[in-house]
Amino acid sequence: MGLNNGRNLVAAVLWGLGFVGQVQSAPSPTIGQLLYTTHCVGCHSTQIHWRDARMAQSWDGLKVQVRRWQGNAGLQWSDTDIVDVALYLNDTIYHFPQTTDRFSLKPRGVEACLRTDA
Repeated sequence: MGLNNGRNLVAAVLWGLGFVGQVQSAPSPTIGQLLYTTHCVGCHSTQIHWRDARMAQSWDGLKVQVRRWQGNAGLQWSDTDIVDVALYLNDTIYHFPQTTDRFSLKPRGVEACLRTDA
């Protein structure tokens, strides 16, 4: 094998490794995203989250609404699933400040979950 063939082989291997690295670096969907796109987007477009009369007005309120709607749909999600979907929605749409106990379903108080304009 000549010097040029060796360099070409090394270049091809490095190119291939770079390509594989790019394929693997694509972010995989979260559990919350998968649950939401599988069970919720059939009835909820993103516009429901942007409307003025949206029910979720805080991080704790968002978790309450996710629990409520999964129950209405008979999905029987675990607490972890509910929080995962709430995290997905908050990270992509709502951007509510989160409590220090981000993964708990227990709200800080009832007032944290209630809409103030109702």
